[in-house]
Amino acid sequence: MFTNQTIIQETLPAVTVRGIVPLPNNEIRLDVGKVENQKAIKAALGGNKHVVLLVQKQLTSDNPRPSDLNEIGIVAKVVYNMDATPIHKLKVIGITRCRVLQYVSLSPYFVVNILTLPAESDNLSEEVASVRLLIEELDAGGQRLFNNNPDLINKITGGVTADILTDLLAFNLTMDFNHKMKYLNTPSISERMKMMLEDIKREKYIQTIETEIENEVKKNISENQKEYYLREKMKVIQDELGDKVKKESEIDELKKKILDCKMPKEMEEKALTELSRYSSMGIASGEASIARTYIDFIISLPWSVEATDSQDIKKTKEQLDKDHYGLERVKERILEYLAVRIMTNKNPSSILCLVGPPGVGKTSLARSIATALNKPFVKQSLGGVKDESEIRGHRRTYLGALPGRILQGMKRAKVVNPVFLLDEVDKLSSDYRGDPASALLEVLDSEQNRYFSDHYLEEPYDLSKVFFIATANYLENIPSALRDRLEIVELSSYTEYEKYEIAKRHLVEKQLELHGLTNKDFHISDEAIWRIIREYTKEAGVRELERNIGTLIRRSIKTILMENKTSISIDENNLPDWLGKPKFTYAKIDRTNQIGVVTGLAYTQYGGDTLPIEVTYYKGEGRLVLTGKLGDVMKESAQAALSYVKANFEKLVIDSKLFDTNDIHIHVPEGAVPKDGPSAGVAIAIAIISAFSHRYVNHLVGMTGEITLRGRVLPIGGLREKAIAAHRSGLSTILIPKDNVKDVDEIPSSVREHLQIITVDTIDEALSSSLI
Repeated sequence: MFTNQTIIQETLPAVTVRGIVPLPNNEIRLDVGKVENQKAIKAALGGNKHVVLLVQKQLTSDNPRPSDLNEIGIVAKVVYNMDATPIHKLKVIGITRCRVLQYVSLSPYFVVNILTLPAESDNLSEEVASVRLLIEELDAGGQRLFNNNPDLINKITGGVTADILTDLLAFNLTMDFNHKMKYLNTPSISERMKMMLEDIKREKYIQTIETEIENEVKKNISENQKEYYLREKMKVIQDELGDKVKKESEIDELKKKILDCKMPKEMEEKALTELSRYSSMGIASGEASIARTYIDFIISLPWSVEATDSQDIKKTKEQLDKDHYGLERVKERILEYLAVRIMTNKNPSSILCLVGPPGVGKTSLARSIATALNKPFVKQSLGGVKDESEIRGHRRTYLGALPGRILQGMKRAKVVNPVFLLDEVDKLSSDYRGDPASALLEVLDSEQNRYFSDHYLEEPYDLSKVFFIATANYLENIPSALRDRLEIVELSSYTEYEKYEIAKRHLVEKQLELHGLTNKDFHISDEAIWRIIREYTKEAGVRELERNIGTLIRRSIKTILMENKTSISIDENNLPDWLGKPKFTYAKIDRTNQIGVVTGLAYTQYGGDTLPIEVTYYKGEGRLVLTGKLGDVMKESAQAALSYVKANFEKLVIDSKLFDTNDIHIHVPEGAVPKDGPSAGVAIAIAIISAFSHRYVNHLVGMTGEITLRGRVLPIGGLREKAIAAHRSGLSTILIPKDNVKDVDEIPSSVREHLQIITVDTIDEALSSSLI
């Protein structure tokens, strides 16, 4: 009924397939699981046994609709059907292509009206030539593409038409699903022949590449196996012959190095004993590598090599002045310490410890000392160290054991008398693995460090010639036993003038050099530097100041390159265009005298600042309200100040009934910033007295001091920073405790010249100098 040469229109049941492209002239085996398809097969078997195979375009659809199916399918004859449950085994023979004209029925199975599409023969001569070319390709190794399928080969060699040949090859050739669909949709024989020739050539080329890759991999594997076998064999031979000679030479060389190190007698004997053990071990032994690492470490330690000390104290002073502006008192302490060291030719009994906020130059001071003394500089950061083994090392019984940080630093120094900086000693912590701060006691004690014991070395090591310097941010965090071994040198925050000089002398030049510019390419005015210091930084040191200068230079480089400018000049007015809006503002004093508002002086981690304190009262029950995120100590100071005022109401000319019928509110602005400490006691007391006596406070007067219930003013800390803040804020007078007179000389002379400093011993004296 149906052939590949006739055009027939017929209505037949349809079976949908996915993942397979059925083609005419092929035997097609299908597993049919869908109920609809099984019903369609049953209907075909009850008729002329012909069905239409339609291909799903989307493989993921389980219930395809007509729109999901390819328009062209094939007419096939059912030759075998195994009615198993739940899947039917079906074998059909493809006859001809067909086009779906109409879906007659969609339920209970698809029934379609189709029109067959006979094979189109355009050019017989061209088809014959294409067949010959295809046969040649198959003979030239193309059969491998079909896994040497005997049935297929027999059909082809038995003689087939071009139409049958292309359908047979396309159905059996492994290729992409969408690409294979082109063969189903193409009735033209010549077009299919061209496509098949291209596909076979391409697949043969790909298969050739895959074969080459596979052969290369096999070759590499074979060579690796061969190399491994030869190496193993060579090891055995070397163990018997050559390695012994090589190792003997190595042992002699190590022994010579040990003797040249001039170690202490006990250490030398231990090193030679370890070398003897090593010589008896096999090279492949794990113990051998451990022993060799230990011997190499012993040899790399300095035992007798010393750096020549510079005895010129003037040169040291010049070096410190060159590297650091200001810090005169600190430099003086350092020079005194070094002078004693030069005179006695040995380290002082106490260890120098530089304490101060971040960025004030502690580490760079230590580096300058090393440069001035002509010694190697070694730094070990101890921040976060919580394991004693970090200081003393691990015992060699442990796998991966290492020496402690002290001996590792000595190995890097290569001399027995370097400048050794122990950075951040206040940030040591401890846990179940030991207390590293306690291990440092032996390192920093001049009576003990001559015999410093490292668990890895297992013998005493002399650290007495090492110039140790420690640094810390907070003195309170250093354990008392460790602090007792340190000579504390405090570095306070820089004044604005010192920051300006540091920027002019060091920071601008340093950043220009780092970024490859010169003074001709970039210029920043003095006023711009002052503005950066006051409005773009809030710190004790100069790190943020240096970062801001670096930002200006980087942005200037970008502008020079993008806008073809020759130079950039930055002044006070255009600074916000380069750095953005100002980030900080220091507290400014009130411009008028007020009642109940006093300017206190505070010490912060960024230096000093002014602190306005406000007091008011209103109808209530005598309660005290404190706001401004005050700490416990500051709250107690406020209680003490209020108690003093209540106890002395007659002397202060205050109506005592006001305390019983009113609530008192004390507020310190900048409520989000934590505040604590006793030094605001005087300011709080004066503010309370001003509020209840209705007397004005001089707005040009600032004050600091702790108060007692008897009205005495006790000393405070941070006077230098507080005075600098008062001067910066525009105050003309500051009141300080009488016991702080000894600290006045620490205030920079540039500040003392513009401030009237009044010492007070009692609240009465403070009242006479502050209330109007």
